[in-house]
Order: sequence, then C-alpha cells, then structure tokens
Amino acid sequence: MSDAASQSQLSTAQLEQQLRAQEAEIARLKADNSALQRKATSFERKTQSLEAAKRELFEQLRLLIENRFGPSTEKYSVDQQDLFFDEAEALLDRLEAEDVEEDEDRDEPTPSTTNTPSKRRSRGGRAALPPELPRVDVVHDLDEHQKQCHTDGAELTCIGEEISEQLDIVPARIQVIRHIRRKYACKTCEEGVATAPMPPQPLPKSNASPNLLAYCLIAKYVDALPLYRQEQVFKRLGIDLPRNTLARWTIQASELIEPLIERLRQHLHRSPVLHMDETTVQVNAEDDRKASSPSYMWVQRGGPPSQQVVLYDYDASRSGQVPVRLLDDYGGVLVTDGYEGYNQVVVANQLTHAGCWAHARRKFVQAQKVQPKGKKGRADQALSLIRSLYAVEKHGKHLSPEERLELRREQSQPTLDKLKAWLDKSLNQVPPKTTIGKALQYLANQWPKLTTFMSDGRIPLDNNPAENAIRPFVIGRKNWLFSQTPRGAHASARIYSLIETARANRIEPYRYMVRVLSELP
Repeated sequence: MSDAASQSQLSTAQLEQQLRAQEAEIARLKADNSALQRKATSFERKTQSLEAAKRELFEQLRLLIENRFGPSTEKYSVDQQDLFFDEAEALLDRLEAEDVEEDEDRDEPTPSTTNTPSKRRSRGGRAALPPELPRVDVVHDLDEHQKQCHTDGAELTCIGEEISEQLDIVPARIQVIRHIRRKYACKTCEEGVATAPMPPQPLPKSNASPNLLAYCLIAKYVDALPLYRQEQVFKRLGIDLPRNTLARWTIQASELIEPLIERLRQHLHRSPVLHMDETTVQVNAEDDRKASSPSYMWVQRGGPPSQQVVLYDYDASRSGQVPVRLLDDYGGVLVTDGYEGYNQVVVANQLTHAGCWAHARRKFVQAQKVQPKGKKGRADQALSLIRSLYAVEKHGKHLSPEERLELRREQSQPTLDKLKAWLDKSLNQVPPKTTIGKALQYLANQWPKLTTFMSDGRIPLDNNPAENAIRPFVIGRKNWLFSQTPRGAHASARIYSLIETARANRIEPYRYMVRVLSELP
C-alpha cells in the first residue's frame, strides 16, 4: 500500500471519529436542552402555582377583611351603564317603578278608607301607637281660678279636649296564686269529705303557673335570655329560682307539648314543598363524644302561607341517614342548599330536589368582594343575571303557580340560557382555586337542582324560608352557647318548633304558650 493510500484511510478514520464526536456532542446538547426545557417548564409550573397560591391567599385576606370590617349585607351597588347585561337591570327597574306607582295609588284616600285609622308612619313623624293597647286616661284640668274669664269674670265653658298619647310600660310583677279548695262534709253522718278538685296543671308537682312557664320559655327561646340570666332577673325581684329548677321546668314543659309536635310533623309532611337546613350545636355531656364535638339542629319548614310549620330536630350526626329518618315517607319537593347529605333521602323517597339560588349568589358576592376596587368582572356578570331571575319572581309573587310557571318560561328561561352559556365559557378561563373559580364550580355542580324551579310554579328560587327559620336558634346559641345534655337539646328543639311555628303564622308567642300550657294538661 502506498503512502498516499495510507494517509487517505487515516484522514477518513479521523473524519469519522470527529463526526461521531460531533454527533455525540449534538446529542448531549439536545439532552441538556431537553433537561433545561423540562426545568423551565417545571419552573413555570411552580411559578404559576405560586402565583395561584399568592392570589388565593390575597383573596382570602381581602375576604376576611371585608367580612370583619365591611357590611354584612349581600346587597351590592351597581352602575347600570357599566353592567354587562343591562336588560336584566332594566327589567328590575321597570318592576320597581311599577311597585312605586302601586304604592302611590295605594296612598290616595278613597271614600271607604278616608276615616280609617292607619299605622303608616308619616314623613318626619312618629308611628301611631297600636289601637289594641289598653288606654289609661289622665285628665289635666285648669285650676278653679283659671276657669274665670279675665274680661268679664264669667265662668268658662269646656269646648273640647286636646289629646296626646304617651307610651308606658309596667315592669314584670310577681304574684302568688293561692288555690283554695273548699271541703264539704255531712254534719249528720260525719262520713265522707268532698273537696273541690284542683284544675289540671302543666307541671303538677311544681309551683310554676302556666304564665310563669310561658314567661321563662319566651325569655330564652325568643329573647335569647339564658337561664342563668333569668335567675339573676328573678333575684332582683326578690325570688330565688335556681337555673337548675328553670332547666327542669323547661324539659318537663317540652315533654308536655310533644303530642303537638307530632301533629305539626304530620301537617308539615303533607306540604307539597318542604325546605330543610341544618346548623351546629354543642352538647357537652353526650355518650362516647367529646364535649367539643359538633352536633346538629335540623330544621324543616313548609305549608301554605296561612298554615306554616317550622319543625326543629336534634341529632348528633350530619349524615345522610338523618334526613331519611326525619322525612320518613315524605314524597314532595325538597328544597336545600348544596350539602350532599340530602341526596340519600332524595333517592330513597324519589323526591324532586330543588337547589338554592341564594347560596349560588352568595359565592359570587364573595368573589365580587375580592375584586380590585373600582373594577368589574365575572362576579358582576353572574350577579346581574341572578338578579334578573329574582326580579321575575318578584313580579310573579302573587300569581298562581300555573301563571308563575308561564312567566318563568317567558322571562326566566332566556336568562338561564344566557347564564349557562356564559358559565360553560368561563369555566375554562378561570383557575378553579380562586374565589370566582369556586363560585363557578358551585354553580356548575348545582345547575340541575338550581333549574328545577322551571318545572313547577310552586317551587321557590331559594331556601331562604329554612334559613330564616334557623336564624332565631343561631341568635340564641350566641347567648347560651351550648346544651348540657341531649335531653336538653331535644327539649329546645320541641319548644323552638312550637314558638317559631306560632311566629310564622303571626301569632303572639307568649299568649300562645300561655294558652297551650293552660289547656293542654
């Protein structure tokens, strides 16, 4: 082999070696580039995650500040020219204008009502005192020497009176009712003594009258006055009534009214639409449970407007078995919030399950609170459309269920279609962990239940009747804080049921409890 050929083979080998080295370097660079890209992608994801967490924490801070220092109302102010869906607000304005016109027409006196006394508050004045209150007349007259005419000395003649009314109150007055039972006997045979019977008493072995029992129950369950404070009130009046005695009276009175509670339950479960909600209550002495463990007070509400029933029940659990037990064989429409514990009874009883637009709206109100000041966003869009749904309900409030359903199909259905299209589009554009993202997810998850009202004119838009019924219990809980035993919690449930049912039907609760405790025995 010549030197030239050897040199050529060597050069080819070197070139191949260099090429392989370059290819290896290129592969290494590609690998490094891929690794850098993966790191960059991971870094970008971490950055996005940190930004999302930062935004979520910032929203939580804004919401906490708003809840702590801002107004508690869910109403929100809007500038109609800046709204995204002006037709909804135009509808509400038109309906409100109609209401104003109706009020103005109602204020015009008619021949049949001109001389009828009214409790309406006049502009700039005080409201008239209720005519059913008893009146005590205090007559103010002139002195005898003032009844003489200053000109000719003749006696003045009374030509009328000027009457002004002043509201007065008589503080609680304690008295003792003495039951004197007369005894009779025959003087001839001196056998057999007849004694006048004692009228039945609510608590036979106690010295509490029906009036006193009603007073204590109303003080606790209407005025949210705990028993230990009532004990202090009685001490100021000179009576020693320990809270243990008051607690025993309360439980015994609740057991006395239990037949009435069962009648209320039967009436309630004949209602075509039933509202249900629950809230926490602490019971200290409960078997196999810590004192700090949350228990629950469940509330049901239903019936026509003139025969409303509000029913409370205590249970240590919040499981789906509780609604199954409480609703028994009920087969109508159940209106609840988004808690999934109601699904079991819905399936078991084949109920129509309606959702609560007030809860959906509340999520967007929270999202609106964390928006930058002066800016409008998706929360305003949702609230605008939800507001239009309530405007339609306001307009159809006094219609029959059939007429209301027709109104909904004409005016609410287009709004629902627009809201659903907006919801589907927004779900893919908003991070799910943000406040607005959570509001959108809630709306999407609850959509089938939220649109159930479109199938029946009797179904309301929200679960507010149940929430309003549970509010007195929540207010009382802030004062008495807890129940000592399950028996006490069941007693509170029964008494709340009777009192709140009376109030729901515009019956004065004290007079009602006096009548119940007097006649039921």
